[in-house]
Amino acid sequence: MRKQVSINKTITITQIEKRSYKKKLIKLNEPVKVAQIKNKTINQDLFTAIENLPNKFVDLLFIDPPYNMYKKFNTTSFRKMAFDEYVDWFDSWLSKIVRILKPTASIYICGDYISSLAIYHVGIKYFILRNRIVWEREKGRGAKYNWKNNTEDIWYFTMSDNYIFNVDDVKLKKKVIAPYKINGKPKDWEKSLDGNFRLTHPSNIWTDITVPFWSMKENTEHPTQKPEKLLAKIILASSNKNDLVFDPFLGSGTSSVVAKKLKRNYLGIEIDETFACIAEKRLALADMDKSIQGYSDEVFWERNSLIDQTRIKSKNKI
Repeated sequence: MRKQVSINKTITITQIEKRSYKKKLIKLNEPVKVAQIKNKTINQDLFTAIENLPNKFVDLLFIDPPYNMYKKFNTTSFRKMAFDEYVDWFDSWLSKIVRILKPTASIYICGDYISSLAIYHVGIKYFILRNRIVWEREKGRGAKYNWKNNTEDIWYFTMSDNYIFNVDDVKLKKKVIAPYKINGKPKDWEKSLDGNFRLTHPSNIWTDITVPFWSMKENTEHPTQKPEKLLAKIILASSNKNDLVFDPFLGSGTSSVVAKKLKRNYLGIEIDETFACIAEKRLALADMDKSIQGYSDEVFWERNSLIDQTRIKSKNKI
C-alpha cells in the first residue's frame, strides 16, 4: 500500500527535539557584546534580557506584542488592561529598547484596532512616525452585532530622517485586468505565458497576505503567528543584507526565520521555552528551504495567483 502523506504541515516539536533545541537557547546574566548574541534566541523575560544588551546595534526592530485582550500563550497568558494601564506597560519596555537602536533604525509595531491607540501614543514619544500599514487577515470570526474584524495595523516609525527604504525590493506583481497599449506596445506592463503583469509601488494597505494555517509549511501552534510574507516585506524594505533584525516578542520565530532566509542577522527574545525551541527548529529547517510563500523570483505576488502557486517552491533566488 502507498503510504498516505499528511496534508497537515504544521510544525510541531517532540520532547526529544525540545531537549536538543533547548541547548541552543541562551540567557543573559551580564552585559554582552553583539558577537555573543548575533543569530541567537534568548529564552528569558524581556525586562531581564534587555538590560544586558549592547547599545545601538539594531538596524530593524519588529515588535508583535500582546494586544490589549486576554490571550493564552502556551504556559503564559496576558490579561486585558485599562487603556492607561496598557499604555504604561507598553512604555515600560519600549523605553528601554530605544537605547539599543542605531540612529538609522526602522521600527515596526503590530497592533489591532484597540491597541493601536496605545502604540501611537507611546511610539511618537521616541520615534518619527512614517506610516500606518493596514493588512487584511483574510479570515475572521463573524460578529452578530458588529463588523467582522479581519484587519490589523502595523505602525511604521524611524529613529531619524536617515533611514533605509528599499522600494524596488517590495514592489507587488499584479495581474493586469485591462491591458493598455500605446502604438501597439504595453504601457507599464509585461506580457508573458502566465498572463499580463505589472510591478506596482507598495502601498500601506496589504491585501495579499495569507495567514498561516494547517496546510502551510510555515504554520505552528502559536496563537498569533505572523505570516512569513508579511515579515519579508518589512525586512526587505527596511534593512540590507547583513543588517540585524531584533524581535523582543519572538513567539515561534517568524522574524528570525525570514531574516535568515533573506541573509540578515537576527536576535529574538521569547519567554516561553517551547515556542523558543520551535523557533530554533524553524531556523534549522530554513537551512534546507529558503522559500517564502508569496515571494518568488524576488517579487511579491498577489495572494492565490496562479504564478504564486506554481513557482513558489523552486524559483526563489534568495
